Amino acid sequence: MESGCDCFETNANQDDLLVKYQYISDALIALAYFSIPLELIYFVNKSAFFPYKWVLMQFGAFIILCGATHFINLWMFFNHSKIVAIVMTLAKVSCAAVSCATALMLVHIIPDLLSVKNRELFLKKKADELDREMGLILTQEETGRHVRMLTHEIRSTLDRHTILRTTLVELGKTLCLEECALWMPSQSGLYLQLSHTLSHKIQVGSSVPINLPIINQLFNSAQAMHIPHTCPLAKIGPPVGRYAPPEVVSVRVPLLHLSNFQGSDWSDLSGKGYAIMVLILPTDGARKWRDHELELVEVVADQVAVALSHAAILEESMHARDQLMEQNFALDKARQEAEMAVHARNDFLAVMNHEMRTPMHAIISLSSLLLETELSPEQRVMIETILKSSNLVATLISDVLDLSRLEDGSLLLENEPFSLQAIFEEVISLIKPIASVKKLSTNLILSADLPAYAIGDEKRLMQTMLNIMGNAVKFTKEGHVSIIASIMKPESLRELPSPDFYPVPSDNHFYLCVQVKDTGCGIHTQDIPFLFTKFVQPRTGAQRNHSGAGLGLALCKRFVGLMGGCIWIESEGIEKGCTASFIIRLGICNGPSSSSSGSMKLRLAAKSQTRPWNW
Repeated sequence: MESGCDCFETNANQDDLLVKYQYISDALIALAYFSIPLELIYFVNKSAFFPYKWVLMQFGAFIILCGATHFINLWMFFNHSKIVAIVMTLAKVSCAAVSCATALMLVHIIPDLLSVKNRELFLKKKADELDREMGLILTQEETGRHVRMLTHEIRSTLDRHTILRTTLVELGKTLCLEECALWMPSQSGLYLQLSHTLSHKIQVGSSVPINLPIINQLFNSAQAMHIPHTCPLAKIGPPVGRYAPPEVVSVRVPLLHLSNFQGSDWSDLSGKGYAIMVLILPTDGARKWRDHELELVEVVADQVAVALSHAAILEESMHARDQLMEQNFALDKARQEAEMAVHARNDFLAVMNHEMRTPMHAIISLSSLLLETELSPEQRVMIETILKSSNLVATLISDVLDLSRLEDGSLLLENEPFSLQAIFEEVISLIKPIASVKKLSTNLILSADLPAYAIGDEKRLMQTMLNIMGNAVKFTKEGHVSIIASIMKPESLRELPSPDFYPVPSDNHFYLCVQVKDTGCGIHTQDIPFLFTKFVQPRTGAQRNHSGAGLGLALCKRFVGLMGGCIWIESEGIEKGCTASFIIRLGICNGPSSSSSGSMKLRLAAKSQTRPWNW
């Protein structure tokens, strides 16, 4: 192309306006092409992560070359030199090469771009799942809020009817129910009776058989179940206005502890009994049961079961409290009556002791004086009978008085020093005349370590030994009666036959063991437990031929118990003798005291009277 080239000559037939528009268009295209790389550079600099920067650079070069081609083309509208044509050619060749390279490169990066799109879709799916999970979490939180609210309302009272009524009302508000009903088992257990309703669209008191298949399914499932709206449990009144079959859900309510209610109108149910709660949505058919609503119903059913069990326990405790108050009132009244009876008995015994013992002693004294006079044999027998009977009655009066004082706790033991050996000698001296009449020998065996003096109740000890010795002499026809006294060793205290006796060794006390052995008629083994019962005589053996009130051994057991000991009787059988043993606790005394002289005088006075000792 030389200066004389006629590449761009303005001919008369060309339209100048068209050329002008092409010129302006090429200028705008070149400006646009040059601005795009600047915008891409700005985007890459501002982007935190862009994996295809080299592709972007190649694409930017392609755009720049395209813009350069259009920009150089502006000179083509005028007379131009050969150099302009060469530059234009180089620009187009470079643009073609870069365009082909960019097209080939796009073939390789499109799969990567598609995988990015797949990852984008995967992430979008995960985002949707997260949204659904968040929705579930929010729904669960809402359900939990409703459950806490319902639980608070249900447990705000411990009255069973209030609990059930509150449950139906709160469920109706929360779930916008058309009807909510509770069916309870009947007392016979053969029917379900409607006890509570929300809107009274089902008649209270209605009943359905408990053996229906749908009821068995509900009893066997712990989850809320959909049931037909035609089910007998869900039959409501005739529809009014727009009506569509409502969705009905039913759930069982465990009756955990409804038993032992006196006067209750509910049946006695075991831990496996169930009630049924029926929930009906509005009849317009616009609503359906959702999963979180079913979970709410199941949780509320469990909470109602717990609240009912608490109410049942409260009713049981209140009933037990009322019974206990009635029993305490009756016991207090009986105690007052018993105390009045004891006081009346004590007054009677005091009068009897005063009014009867005085004439009885007079009879004994006069009979003794009559025996010293000259009497015929028949008269002597009659006087002796009168004397024996009088002594027996006097003994019975004394025993009854002592027993009464023991029972009301007014008998107090003395705790004075006395001669221990003198007590045993005195008992032998009192029993020997009676034994000599029956030609029985009496023996006294005292251990070498037996102390001469002790501290205790001398009178009650003597009375106990005289009772036991009197019984031994009375039930022995021939042979001997022996008293053996010793101190119990600590190792012997552990082998006692009485399981209720727990001796406690002490430095200030010792345990005295007294055994009375005889060769008498013996006792049946089965009769031994009855010997220490007042007013009870042995039922077998030779004892039935002897008179007695059955108080002697009962008094002995009481006296021995007051003296901190125990008493028991052993026998190998009929006609094999008997051994009566007792242990008492006495205080250790180093020598006699002035008080012992007074007790000796009492013992001398006791020697002057010999009385028969009854069983």
